[in-house]
Amino acid sequence: MAIKEMHYQVGDLVRDEHGLARRGLLVRDLVMPGGLDETRQILRFLAREVSPQTFANVRPQYRPEGLAGQYPVIARPLAPREFREAVAIAREEGLRLARA
Repeated sequence: MAIKEMHYQVGDLVRDEHGLARRGLLVRDLVMPGGLDETRQILRFLAREVSPQTFANVRPQYRPEGLAGQYPVIARPLAPREFREAVAIAREEGLRLARA
């Protein structure tokens, strides 16, 4: 199902008085090493084409395992600087940040 259709069905994220999500769309983006351009494109799409009220959960948990070592671009973990920049991109695009 396309993300726009998902948003159409459930709407923006709704939280209760304790901050717990009750319904709506929350998008997780696993930031990849060297992938900030793609992260920017994804987050810009969410803000402009889905909803500027979209909650984004920017994830730094990528770990190279298995065959990833064969591909130099993803053979390393995400640098802290890359994660900080991904969070800044989400804010620049006007998205709401959700914690893991």
